[in-house]
Amino acid sequence: MTVLLDAAEELGREELGALQLERLRATLRHAYENVPFYRQSFDKACLRPDDCRSLADLARFPFTVKTDLRDNYPFGMFAVPESDIRRIHASSGTTGRPTVVGYTERDLDMWADMVARSIRAAGGRPGHKVHVAYGYGLFTGGLGAHYGAERLGCTVIPASGGMTARQVQLIQDFRPEVIMVTPSYMLTLLDEFERQGVDPRTTSIKVGIFGAEPWTEEMRREIEERFAIDAVDIYGLSEVIGPGVAQECVETKDGLHIWEDHFFPEVVDPVTGEVLPDGEQGELVFTSLTKEAMPVIRYRTRDLTRLLPGTARPGFRRMEKVTGRSDDMVILRGVNLFPTQIEEIVLRTPGVAPHFQLRLTREGRMDRLTVRAEARAGATGDQRAAAEASIATAVKDGIGVSVGVEVVDPETLERSVGKLKRIEDLRTR
Repeated sequence: MTVLLDAAEELGREELGALQLERLRATLRHAYENVPFYRQSFDKACLRPDDCRSLADLARFPFTVKTDLRDNYPFGMFAVPESDIRRIHASSGTTGRPTVVGYTERDLDMWADMVARSIRAAGGRPGHKVHVAYGYGLFTGGLGAHYGAERLGCTVIPASGGMTARQVQLIQDFRPEVIMVTPSYMLTLLDEFERQGVDPRTTSIKVGIFGAEPWTEEMRREIEERFAIDAVDIYGLSEVIGPGVAQECVETKDGLHIWEDHFFPEVVDPVTGEVLPDGEQGELVFTSLTKEAMPVIRYRTRDLTRLLPGTARPGFRRMEKVTGRSDDMVILRGVNLFPTQIEEIVLRTPGVAPHFQLRLTREGRMDRLTVRAEARAGATGDQRAAAEASIATAVKDGIGVSVGVEVVDPETLERSVGKLKRIEDLRTR
């Protein structure tokens, strides 16, 4: 495959570092001069933008967290007049006020460029048809993917989420080469293809670009084998810009190259906040380098990963696939557990489908976790019982905690059309 690069992707680390420092200093000044929250935050830390004389100096500046965005709802974090805002997106707000983000015209152009770069790194090319099954609306996924694909010169099929049977029909009729969707919904589409008697391996799709939720290498193998496609990861979050912050390259599939000319990454200890050296796992932190409407300084993503040297794009560092979120971690009887750890076990267990949910309950003073996984079609009672025992043993041996396991009938668990909610916490009900 011919690898196409833009000028920034060919920068060396020294050239990139100089560009980053120039843009970082400008961003710090822009935020300090135009966002009262950042002015107060810097002043409280006895810092001014000009105190950042090197990239390492950024570590002296305070973090930004999601509650800061919610406390300044709706437009308190904007650094430009509202008349300069061309689009507003927001999170779902399921755990409180939504986090609101704004974009100037230049922000939208940069965002489209980064998603176009990401699609190209994933194997998409001008002229390809891109089936976008991320949700449209205030969620950044659908429109972010849409305008990036158009910027690359692709034909966009704006399917959005839901109406799964219709999506399968559109894929067969319109014959897209690329699909952009959450990995959990791709499995739902897979089930629907098979329900309709269509072999998923016969579709026109060659590349799947999956993001918006953590997923494992086991899920990649499941999707690639059953769809006969290349499955690659895209990363982003609305607070930083949306999808297109980092992208896995199809030629290596070894983690996501961060587009560091626009987004400066750090990894910190989730407890102490200390910056960790590349190669050590911790919480991912981002500082935007070119955003006008809503710059973010040291935004704590809660995503857990580590930074590694670049490979397919040597100038840009990679982040490992996100293993989980610090706020998704389940502490069960003193043991830390992430849904992705259970996913790895479920996906390698014969007789069960890749659909599962974790149910937390409390019996007396003791927390209990039950793994609920769907049986594959045609699985016998003995096969289900064997799968339950296998999953329970694997969790006990691999993670160090005892859990209950229920293998339920196929298509019993709720299907996702967006980000999948893996954990059902019934302890406070």
